[in-house]
Amino acid sequence: MTAHVQHRRIRVDNIDTFYRTAGRPDAPAILLPHGYPCSSYEFRNLMPRLADRWLLVAPDYPGAGYSATPDGFDYSFDGYAVFLDRFVKTLGLDRFALYLHDFGSPIGARLAMLAPHRVTALIIQNGDVPYEDALGPKYADIEATWALPPAELRLAIGDSITEASFQEEFLNHVRPDIAERISPDLWTLHWSLMTARRKEIAIDLIAGLKQNRFWFAQHRQYLAKHQPPTLIVWGPQDHYMPEASARAYLRDLPDAELHLLDGGHWLLETHLDEVATLIRTFLQRVHAAGANGRNA
Repeated sequence: MTAHVQHRRIRVDNIDTFYRTAGRPDAPAILLPHGYPCSSYEFRNLMPRLADRWLLVAPDYPGAGYSATPDGFDYSFDGYAVFLDRFVKTLGLDRFALYLHDFGSPIGARLAMLAPHRVTALIIQNGDVPYEDALGPKYADIEATWALPPAELRLAIGDSITEASFQEEFLNHVRPDIAERISPDLWTLHWSLMTARRKEIAIDLIAGLKQNRFWFAQHRQYLAKHQPPTLIVWGPQDHYMPEASARAYLRDLPDAELHLLDGGHWLLETHLDEVATLIRTFLQRVHAAGANGRNA
């Protein structure tokens, strides 16, 4: 039986926040922070496939999806991590597995570092990696703009934020037979939600990748110190984060479970069943290990 996804709104620090949820309120939770240029929409198909055993929660960040775009909000990786912290506290989620994908990876990792005991497991799927030597060729294009003066950098980023670039972000150089599985709804919907203010927010985030580079060491330190149970499921056809990016995590998480699928950056669009099965098996094993540890 397929569970229904519920679409809800809640106020988080007085910010009108849209989120999707599925599953029993008393079930173990999975928190699903989204990437760019997307929203909680990216998890719409995964959620009902796991809702028989888990509570899945996927918010839209302020300035993204169907959430509000308030003035005075800190639209940065740090600001979004603080927002997620307030979001889970508002919902009363004190323990959860954490899905790290795209920009949701540096945001979610910051959240994990705020209170490591809350994170029961990590599921890393083509997340932005904290390993400088394992980034793909498209990151070199981003890095090339960092030498520009700030005003020119923002102008260059702004010129690159178009509906065509959204389409390119979602297709991301996968083979034609894989690209055919990726719905044009993704870039059409998310471009329709773009406003002048939201474009400035996107510029801030992309420009913030330069500063985020200095945060890589803290991210790696968190992984090495806390060793959260981790599933790495990856699409190597990703010009931002290729196979080398996935394997780099094993430097600090040698016991992580790694699976390479024949896809790219948006596996939930192209390899949903395989990813859902891997998550189910992994989280069942983590739950069983936790129960055995409590009974020891």
